[in-house]
Parts: sequence; C-alpha cells; structure tokens
Amino acid sequence: MNVTIIGSGNMARGIGSRLVAGGSSVRILDRDPEKTDALADELGGLTQDGAEVSTGAFGDQIEDHVVVLAVPYGAVESIAEQYGSGLSGKAVVDITNPVDWESFDRLVTPPDSSAAEEIERLIPEAAVVKAFNTTFAGTLVGGEVGGQPLDVFVASDDPDAKQKVIRLIEAGGLRPVDAGPLRRARQLEGLGFLHMTLQQPLGTGFGSTVKVLG
Repeated sequence: MNVTIIGSGNMARGIGSRLVAGGSSVRILDRDPEKTDALADELGGLTQDGAEVSTGAFGDQIEDHVVVLAVPYGAVESIAEQYGSGLSGKAVVDITNPVDWESFDRLVTPPDSSAAEEIERLIPEAAVVKAFNTTFAGTLVGGEVGGQPLDVFVASDDPDAKQKVIRLIEAGGLRPVDAGPLRRARQLEGLGFLHMTLQQPLGTGFGSTVKVLG
C-alpha cells in the first residue's frame, strides 16, 4: 500500500518504521527538506519487496489513499488549509493527543469532542481514522514491548478507511484493536494522555505500552 506521512519527527520515524517493515511504499512530506531526506535515509530507502521511501515538498499534491498526520494537534489546522480538497476521499490518520503542553494537566478539545472529531470538521471530505495515539515513537521502531506486539487502537466512522489502516497495522507486525466509531477517540485520547503522565512516576522513559490481555 502507498502511504503519505506528513511530518518528519519521532512519530513519523516510528510509524514509518512499521510501514516499511510491512512492505508499504512511504512518502514523507515536511516543510524542512533536510529532515525528510534524513528520515528517508534512516528508514532504509527500499523495503525487501521494492517499496520505495521517497520525499516531497510540503504542499505537494497527495496521490496516496492513506495519509498519516504525524504532527502535533496544533499544526493540523494549517495542514487542512494547505491541502483542502486534496484530502477528499482519503483515509486520514490522526495520531494526536491534544494536550495543553503549558500546563500538562488537560486536553484542549471540548469535553464533548476529540482531536479526531475536530479534524473531521476541518476536512469533512476525508475519512478520519484515529490510531497510534497510545503508542510511543521509540516502541514503534521496535514494534514490541516486553516481547509483546504493540496494540494499536483504531476508531473511525468509515469502515473502508478503518480496514485500510488495520491492514497496515497488521502488516507492520502490530495488533490492531477495533475501538469502534470515531467518537471513541475521546476515550482513546484520554488514555493516551494518561499513558504519558504515568511515565515519570513509573520511570519507564516512554518505553511502555498500553496492552489488552485476556
């Protein structure tokens, strides 16, 4: 599958690592071409079956049907303005946790909404999928914690878009968990925030994962 990642930071690296491991062709877009080139080189350039890791300029037309927004929540509005209808019909993966970074004690979205739902309002022509917000970048590179594959919770109102993302997760060696409709992003973002706040008291250094066992 062909996937565009917007962003070139740590989460782009982690998710890109899993996509490359699963045989997807990955295109990285960012405002800083040096960062995109460096990340493409780090991800390996070509997978075993020839899927390419390429780069492009921020603002380039997006042809791929799956787009990962690997950026902070505060950057999403400008991306929506930049690409507009270019995201129409695409599965747009929101990985964000809309944390108030100044206080680090709350989420900035309304209590009856979520980052994913707010993004859906910004780009209503796209199929928004919530995923990867409870996983940390470093653990994504390895794909597991304590010998267990990472669980990736997936929520969306679009069944086709959700299945595309689930297939990508499975191909990358992770375990997808269908969390239901997009409104479940409210709980997932609360869980992601809780997971972040527990790092210091647990001393896990962002090397832990949220796992469902049964």
